[in-house]
Amino acid sequence: MQLTSAVAALLLAAWPAVASVTAQQAAALDGALTPVGAERAGNAAGTIPAWTGGAVAPLRPGERPGIAPDLFAGEKPVLTIDQTNMSAYATELPEGAIALFRRFPDYRMHIYPTHRTAALPQSVYDAIARNATRAHAASSGIAYGVAGAAGGIPFPIPSSGAEIVWNHLLSFWGAAREDHVSTYVAAGDGTIEQTAGYAEISDFPYYAPGATPDSVGRYYFKTRRVQDAPPSRVGEGYVAWQPLDVATDRFVAWRYLPGEHRARKAPALAYDTPDPDASGYEALDEYYLFFGGQDRYVFKILGKREMFVPYNNNALAHRPARAAMLPLHANQEALRYELHRVWIVEGTLAPGAHHVAPRRRLYIDEDSWHAVYAESWDEDGKLWKFGEATMMVLPQLPAVIGGSQFVYDLINGGYCTDFVVSPPGSYVVTPMHAADVFGPEALAADSLR
Repeated sequence: MQLTSAVAALLLAAWPAVASVTAQQAAALDGALTPVGAERAGNAAGTIPAWTGGAVAPLRPGERPGIAPDLFAGEKPVLTIDQTNMSAYATELPEGAIALFRRFPDYRMHIYPTHRTAALPQSVYDAIARNATRAHAASSGIAYGVAGAAGGIPFPIPSSGAEIVWNHLLSFWGAAREDHVSTYVAAGDGTIEQTAGYAEISDFPYYAPGATPDSVGRYYFKTRRVQDAPPSRVGEGYVAWQPLDVATDRFVAWRYLPGEHRARKAPALAYDTPDPDASGYEALDEYYLFFGGQDRYVFKILGKREMFVPYNNNALAHRPARAAMLPLHANQEALRYELHRVWIVEGTLAPGAHHVAPRRRLYIDEDSWHAVYAESWDEDGKLWKFGEATMMVLPQLPAVIGGSQFVYDLINGGYCTDFVVSPPGSYVVTPMHAADVFGPEALAADSLR
């Protein structure tokens, strides 16, 4: 995989150190690169346009940003890829998608014109510019934590795979959100079952208004979920906190089970612990395709590539929850794909570490730093899991974020879809919540309602 000459020059200048870049290098964020570190120019073929600011819309007084209606409802696909022509586009497809094409004769991708809709508030751009010259590895090492950063992705000009993964983990969703989302499982036998439905409240202290490296605190993400589906799990809930440095701060979690009538400290909701909501199809570190500590892996940059990725899928978030599911694979008629540039990083087990997936690969969108694809291999070296996230646009925030995701088991069959916004339009960005919202007492009180 070849890097573009502009990106390669910047990387070569910074490659020896896992640390901030010089002021001279950071000046590229106002030139050849966008304010987040993506290539500003389009590609030579004209199939990826130049970035001109992204999709931004005004916010009316009293309104909270949400997922916009389909911005490109009238467009038609410029290309459809299926089993008959996939080999012609192999370099633009991840290995997991190629595996699905080979397995399912009716699997296809509809490719639409590319729109670089990603945008961020000016305050986040300003924070990224500051982070570029001050962000660095925590004293424990870059695989464990990051320091000297707040309010924006830490490494807009990355020099290692670990820095790119941190950009994904600290990508922008707003300072807080409230939503109602669901999880469904298609077991490969023709059945589709809702395995979870829950109301969620999440804060991102890393993006608190005016946050600085000194004020941001030790945890970059806090969430509280309370189940209301299926009937057998109504009232279950949990709270989880994600640390900025896993070497110095533990993952914090409390779980509430209705029969116990109180919230209990829970084992770490992290790493390869199976997600109880996904019937084994998804581990807890597969939220948002990769989530939590990266310290069990050594991530290396494989390169940057133009690839067909699920992008600008706002229409999906406004359809019924089951609209994107077929018994054996996603309903590809409901998904939109575009050609975008992505960073590709691969993780292999760190010395002495263990994980059920000893090899992971992430494909990370250059414009938003959200992962759009993920692949995992098992201990025998077989391609095991393939995940894709359906990117959505929030012009009033503004931001592009990861929407519902699909995780396939390519060995045993079946898949799950997680973070399905239901009912449509229930996702809103909010002001940050009171700190005690993410404590055990508030969890128990909410679960009892």
